[in-house]
Amino acid sequence: MNSFFTHLECTACHATYPSDQLIKTCPACAKVLYARYDLDGAATAMTLNALARRPWNLWRYAEIMPVQDRANALTLGEGGTSLIPAPALGRLFGLNNITIKDEGQNPTGSFKARGLGVAVARAKELGATAVAIPSAGNAAAAMAAYAARAGLPAVVAMPEDTPEVMKAECLAYGAKVLLVKGLINDCGKVIREGSERYGWFDVSTLKEPYRAEGKKTMGIELAEQLGWRVPDVIVYPTGGGTGIVGMWKAFAELEAMGLIGSKRPKMVVVQAANCAPIAQAFKRGERHAPLWENAATIAPGMRVPIAIGDYLILDALHESHGTALTVTDDELLEGMLLAASHEGLFVAPESGAAVIATRILREQGFLAAGDEVVIFSTGLGLMHTDLIPTNDLPILDPANPDALDGVG
Repeated sequence: MNSFFTHLECTACHATYPSDQLIKTCPACAKVLYARYDLDGAATAMTLNALARRPWNLWRYAEIMPVQDRANALTLGEGGTSLIPAPALGRLFGLNNITIKDEGQNPTGSFKARGLGVAVARAKELGATAVAIPSAGNAAAAMAAYAARAGLPAVVAMPEDTPEVMKAECLAYGAKVLLVKGLINDCGKVIREGSERYGWFDVSTLKEPYRAEGKKTMGIELAEQLGWRVPDVIVYPTGGGTGIVGMWKAFAELEAMGLIGSKRPKMVVVQAANCAPIAQAFKRGERHAPLWENAATIAPGMRVPIAIGDYLILDALHESHGTALTVTDDELLEGMLLAASHEGLFVAPESGAAVIATRILREQGFLAAGDEVVIFSTGLGLMHTDLIPTNDLPILDPANPDALDGVG
């Protein structure tokens, strides 16, 4: 299980760089770098017979992962998440085939474990002595966990109103936690300044090449779970967009390796109504999304007012004949409750947004009854119990013989 990683390539100007340098964005134009592989060589090693003998985690795809020495492949058991049928939601929405990819099963409770596990592993392999990240919560927790696993100091900058459980997670993992007045882009300024001053390696979304490599395993894994094919539609809650970018890259690599055909799923971006730079740019037919002013939503992972990989996300939407839409906070809360009450899945608010967006897309006619739809649940609802009101629950006196009157 050796990597066939060959070089880095800029997604904008197509300049290339060696694979053995600790590089962030393209030195020539500051755009996103992609890891590139000898896919012909990888195809001879990552065969169906070989995969059948490997553990069900993201490192099973080592040939098209960037870590060169398997001893450096950090793992807490990430990847291998379930693809769960959702027939009750299907009946409710008028769809015959909905499944939910449950990324809340990952370590630290979200899909961020995939990207940060790979990013921290590669940063350490290339000589980083400390890692840092701006985050709305889940990414910080994942980075801190894998930094602890790697034995690297970790610094996280989070908005001061980040959910308390995520602050506590980072502290427990031993990270230095910096609370910032503002949003994730303000946290990014703090991390950039600290990186220049103290030498931290910044693993911000798409500002280094390797988080996307971890995230792309969602697409590889999904194709494998479906018998090496892709669904008709993927519905994905989107903030920084690394998941969309990574999966779109994965499908191209899998086709080049002969593992899937040319079919692509329609990619659907779901954003919060009060923080929707990608959705707005898509509707305007633009390739770049300007900063969204006064971003606000109760879904921390979607409160991302600007994305460095905007053009990559929007390209995937256009090339796949997908779409982008927004949901309100009330709607995404409804989506959370529908997933929990109908399917037994307590999902994060971002995932609730994807659930309710699926209903909206069916009502609008974008989805047909027979479409095979995969909803990505990117995190656990247990991180957001504060969103479920419990103040009005009755308190019973067991000594009162009439306490249960009216309960049944």
